[in-house]
Amino acid sequence: MTADMIHAGLGWPVAGSLAALSFMASFMTVALGIGGGAVMLAVLAVLLPAAAIIPVHGLVQLGSNVGRLSIMLPHVHRAVVPAFVLGALIGVTVGGSMVVQLPAGAIQIGVGCFILWSVFFRPPAFLRNSSLITGVISSFLTMFFGGTGPFVATFVKGQGLDRLTHVATHAALMTIQHLLKTLVFGLLGFVFSQWLGFVALLIAAGFLGTLVGRQALTRINEKNFLFALNAVLTLLALRLIWGGVTSFTTS
Repeated sequence: MTADMIHAGLGWPVAGSLAALSFMASFMTVALGIGGGAVMLAVLAVLLPAAAIIPVHGLVQLGSNVGRLSIMLPHVHRAVVPAFVLGALIGVTVGGSMVVQLPAGAIQIGVGCFILWSVFFRPPAFLRNSSLITGVISSFLTMFFGGTGPFVATFVKGQGLDRLTHVATHAALMTIQHLLKTLVFGLLGFVFSQWLGFVALLIAAGFLGTLVGRQALTRINEKNFLFALNAVLTLLALRLIWGGVTSFTTS
């Protein structure tokens, strides 16, 4: 494998910076329960070609979540998984089959407002109790927007799980979603081969971040974990809303 294949033509300074970011993003996701995927998406959206942003981000997040899941598998709340798989299949199929892409700004604003509502108010019963509906909606949105981890986190949060089970369950659901999304983008013709070395670099850095973050997670008490999770969700929601509004005002 040549150097160009590893940094995908972006150059070593950019690739190295993104590898460091991948480490920090995975650390954040494990230690706080959410946030790393959205941070990666925001930076990749600036540095990657437009057509590659969501597929490459999905593949990187697939690898990161597989690594996270591999060391936290015993803690997964398995009862929610089967229905989520079915919902995710429906969501990515419908999203992938749509010819007209939804306005990214509208999706950002909608998801951001929903996250804020779920943090400060009790999530609706149909989302708290239905992994099927969560799987459909979030997996549909991920085909257009990419960073639906916070959306899925609102469902996981509504289950009232402890911090280890929360992180493990979220990793399991996001692994399923990113796997299906990657398969659909492959079927739609996206060429992943030219990005594989670059993606492998980010996944490796992310796995190191997962290992370090796993140690931090065990030292955070439940009250601090919930506070940190709500704070990160709020900041991400505000960023999504701002990005959506800006996209309309500058277009």
